[in-house]
Amino acid sequence: MKNRTNYTLLGCLVLVLCFISGGDGAISRNVMKEVTGINKEGPYLGIVVPNNFEMSPLLQSPSFVGDAKFGFLDFSGRRFHLGRLGKEKVIVVLTGLGMLNAGIATELLLTLFWVKGVVHYGIAGNANPDLQIGDVTIPHFWAHTGLWNWQRYGDGPRDELSFESNGDYTRSIGHLEFSQHNNETGSEKSQDNFLNRIWYQPEEIFPVKGTPEIRQHSFWAPVDDYYFQLAERLKGMNLTRCVNSTTCLPRTPIATRVERGISASTFVDNRAYREFLFSKFNATAIDMESAAVSLVCIQHQKPFVAIRALSDLAGGGSSVSNEAAIFASLAAQNAVNVVIKFVKLLS
Repeated sequence: MKNRTNYTLLGCLVLVLCFISGGDGAISRNVMKEVTGINKEGPYLGIVVPNNFEMSPLLQSPSFVGDAKFGFLDFSGRRFHLGRLGKEKVIVVLTGLGMLNAGIATELLLTLFWVKGVVHYGIAGNANPDLQIGDVTIPHFWAHTGLWNWQRYGDGPRDELSFESNGDYTRSIGHLEFSQHNNETGSEKSQDNFLNRIWYQPEEIFPVKGTPEIRQHSFWAPVDDYYFQLAERLKGMNLTRCVNSTTCLPRTPIATRVERGISASTFVDNRAYREFLFSKFNATAIDMESAAVSLVCIQHQKPFVAIRALSDLAGGGSSVSNEAAIFASLAAQNAVNVVIKFVKLLS
């Protein structure tokens, strides 16, 4: 009841400010009136999806029933779809590609609406040789591996990074040394590389109950403990194996919990980097959004889980084409099926 009261008060406060400013505020009176009405019907489970081809199977599923009163709300370039998934009231939002879009969409979702938890899903590249295309993974931890300190040429791993003494950067997570991935030259002498090395960095976060402008750091962001435990019950699901009568996977895909997933605004279709990410970070799912969603949820102190179906081998398959072109639709449908089952377990 306290959360519901807070969201209602927020809506009233913004409405008042909009009236005072003559309606020229960033959030119009009509939108805030609708948001207030939506929140009175809450709380909701937020469902965050990167792309249309991943979201459409969910909205078209008989398990999803759109809200007869509100249907959807358009705000700031996003459409928030309201409805029910089984017994759960849900708000579904498409983020768009990459970390920035995912973070913005999740922030809007959690700021505007009374959301009790977030389920994020989609497809991902696979770095784990023990799994196959079509498998659906639920990682325990997520990290953003696209925040770097790129070391100047000539400095070594023992040399301090720029601004490291200020606490801005660290060598504690580790690095990628480009010379270790040079082409073979036939010479026994080590070949240097002008790109030197990059050092992976944690994100700065500012939790809602923390001190404003006092940063905290997060690299491995855990999903919610209860959500992760619940995901164990997804084992044994009947998932899709074949794209058509002639194109099938070697075995029936599985839903499984894994230890780690990683995200960055980079589409990884490179075997060497995929193998490095697996050996360095023990990562299975490689995507472009999940870590952003997780970091925003951590800052808002909302429970979160990401469900990612493996659609390709992240550069490990054919040198001519990427498997995602063939198996993306299968993987997306498997992800949706697992999400529907997971939400039913929450009820």
